[in-house]
Amino acid sequence: MTIGALLGITALLAYLFMDSRNEALEIQKMLTAKVEQFASTRSKLDSISKVLDQKIVEVRRLGGSVNELQQIKRQLENDKRKLRSDLSFSVQQYNLKIRDYQSFLVRNEVDLRKLRDENGLLRNQTRSLEEEKLSVLSENEGLKTERAALARTLADYSLQNAELQNKVTLASAMKAVGVQVIAISEGGKERRGGSYRASRIDRLKISFIMPSNPVAVKNDKDIYLRILDANGAVVGESGVGGVMSFEGREIGYSIRQTVPFENNDQEVTIFFRKESTYKPGAYTVEIYAEGFQIGDGRFEVK
Repeated sequence: MTIGALLGITALLAYLFMDSRNEALEIQKMLTAKVEQFASTRSKLDSISKVLDQKIVEVRRLGGSVNELQQIKRQLENDKRKLRSDLSFSVQQYNLKIRDYQSFLVRNEVDLRKLRDENGLLRNQTRSLEEEKLSVLSENEGLKTERAALARTLADYSLQNAELQNKVTLASAMKAVGVQVIAISEGGKERRGGSYRASRIDRLKISFIMPSNPVAVKNDKDIYLRILDANGAVVGESGVGGVMSFEGREIGYSIRQTVPFENNDQEVTIFFRKESTYKPGAYTVEIYAEGFQIGDGRFEVK
């Protein structure tokens, strides 16, 4: 009996040891996966930071405005600082931020490509005009009439180039950066993070920064918001939304608000209430002004 009891105790201890060992292995796997996610997120943020630095250097070299790029860079550095001390690290939350930064880089590359093309066009035209000018100056006094015509042509080119460059600058003057979509419950409590339960959404608070620009005009701007559900349908409310013109076609919008533009990096906040409950899924918020899409944001409903 004594031997049997000892064998039973030994078997029980062996079982408990194996169970504890398996649990420790599972915890180790979870910690390893968390560390890998953290390292990957940090690497992606560092990579985006390097791209922003390169863009800032190039835009300065081309004579463009770096205000928006510097604003995004400051926001990115703030996210990197938070990541170092984020005890409740969520890879999903940071993946949303990384996707927003990557979307901004894609949009900014379009503006940068235009600036490169404009600078190349101006250099080529200036070089061509200088060559023509030198050729005319080498002629005798009998070519004064031709030199006068060339001077007028040079003035016309300069005016056309200035107008073209001004149009490109104005097209990029209005921007909405740092777009945040915040859920407000019926009790007025705000929830952030980009992922919300449908039952806790009474209103949406959409806030963003409108960076200053030396060529922008201080006046009232009509800001249009398009809230799109997972199927791409416009989320609207009777008597609030409507239809606007964009790139030669009519598109629906969720809400319009007139904002006095002060050209001082001002923060803009727009509230939207929908009477019916939001369906689960990923939503997109598009922001328009003066015929251009100036920014976008995202949030998820659970």
